[in-house]
Amino acid sequence: MFFVFNKKLTFAPILIRLTENQRFMIHQSMRRTLTLLLLTLGWVSYAQHEPLAQDEAGGDLKAKIKADIQHHLQDSYDFTLLSDEETNIHYGFSLPVILWNDGLKIFSSSKFHHGEEVAEAGGNYFMLYHNKIYKTDAEGTLNFDENHHPTNTKPLDFSITKSVFSTLVVSLLIFLLFSSLAKSYVKNGGIGKGIGRFFEPIVLYIRDEIAIPNIGEKHYKKYLGYLLTVFFFIWFLNMFGLTPLGINVTGNIAVTFALSLITFLITNLTANKNYWKHIFWMPGVPMPMKIILAPIELLGVFIKPFALMIRLFANISAGHIVLMSLIGLMFVFKTWLGSSLSFMLAFAISLIEVLVALLQAYIFTMLSALYFGFAVEEHEHEEAHH
Repeated sequence: MFFVFNKKLTFAPILIRLTENQRFMIHQSMRRTLTLLLLTLGWVSYAQHEPLAQDEAGGDLKAKIKADIQHHLQDSYDFTLLSDEETNIHYGFSLPVILWNDGLKIFSSSKFHHGEEVAEAGGNYFMLYHNKIYKTDAEGTLNFDENHHPTNTKPLDFSITKSVFSTLVVSLLIFLLFSSLAKSYVKNGGIGKGIGRFFEPIVLYIRDEIAIPNIGEKHYKKYLGYLLTVFFFIWFLNMFGLTPLGINVTGNIAVTFALSLITFLITNLTANKNYWKHIFWMPGVPMPMKIILAPIELLGVFIKPFALMIRLFANISAGHIVLMSLIGLMFVFKTWLGSSLSFMLAFAISLIEVLVALLQAYIFTMLSALYFGFAVEEHEHEEAHH
């Protein structure tokens, strides 16, 4: 996307009466304003930087839209806000690439130039292919098997990707918000101050409506810290996914797997004997049924975190796919009616996604609290029965 300023023709009647310095200040102000506008609407440009026009070879617009959606869902080694196909210029910022291959190799992802060039570091050469880094030669040669999969060596990758960077930013933001809120409680006799006070009702809601009812008064405190952390972590990441930066962290199966794994470990490592007793022994159930039900109950131990992982991953990914597909339809229809309807639908879905971002954080937190409650349930009624 380009904005061309013609100093001789644009706003000519006004500029004639102004001094050279005033004209310069006006043009500078206009450039700053338009730059800010572009950054604000960066999500539209990012989602459309490939499908904006057919290439001269007659490329398929729908295929380009599909490829762009797939690119958005994947992680990347840089942030791209705007791109222009004609000049091949990308606007954004690079991230550090950290590889272990014959020693530690650290360099900027800008060396890859979005996968178009070979990066050299410490006498070794690396190529970015389908968002994966392979070791290659100075010419960037890649060898493929019969299934067209690269057979080049892949170094150990510890890079700060877009998802990692976003996770670190959200973690720091949560720490700063709630540490300042905690300090304000100490200074003001239990009364919160600052921006963190906005989240105080949510903290109380999670404690009073999620943790205590599902875990119990006796045990909820040791789980409350995790429940609050995972709620705000997922919520903030989901909201960041709706920004012009195009982040899709919770739509990454590895991230949702890690969150579900933590819930799984906390549940089973803090569970009491009654939890395991009802999985393997099931008091009151006839012996033949115990043999049948025990494997099913044991399988349920692993199905619960798996459901957590898939639910969060699928809902967030589906939201991004639907939203970007509607944006792409504006360029498929190429009519004022079709494009306008697509825009209105995309805007409506964006508003729904704001609700989904909060809802998915709530569901993950609620189910985690339920699993913790099952793990520490004491079953006093059974002692009375016996």
